Amino acid sequence: MTAPVRETSPNTLQKILAFAAAMEVGTGLVLVISPAIVVTLLLGADASGVGTLVGRFFGVSLFALGVACWPAWQRAESASPAFRAMLVYNALIATYLAYLGTAGHLGGLLLWPAVALHAVVALLLAWTWRDNRRIKATNE
Repeated sequence: MTAPVRETSPNTLQKILAFAAAMEVGTGLVLVISPAIVVTLLLGADASGVGTLVGRFFGVSLFALGVACWPAWQRAESASPAFRAMLVYNALIATYLAYLGTAGHLGGLLLWPAVALHAVVALLLAWTWRDNRRIKATNE
């Protein structure tokens, strides 16, 4: 015997999505600020050295995921959620990698090319967004 399936309202789905997005944005921010707190509370382990750096990469990714999934932004008439998430991700990762290379005095063979690549992608996305907004404003 199967239980009857009850249809979920769009409003309920939006609330659940907003909760999930807020959770990812919050977790991402905490991971960027202090990865050790999340690793200790979640895994009961110590995060040090490279684990801290990788935790911050993961934090930026979760933050971008939360931005992409935020329901109010999905209804906006501007850029798509994927577009906004890619813009946020590339801008933050370029900034963080540049910080690691300068203030953190770290750097492998691909650090500065990765900074340049992410910065260029973020600039291209921002430029495209600006041009699309300008074209849309002229057509209205």
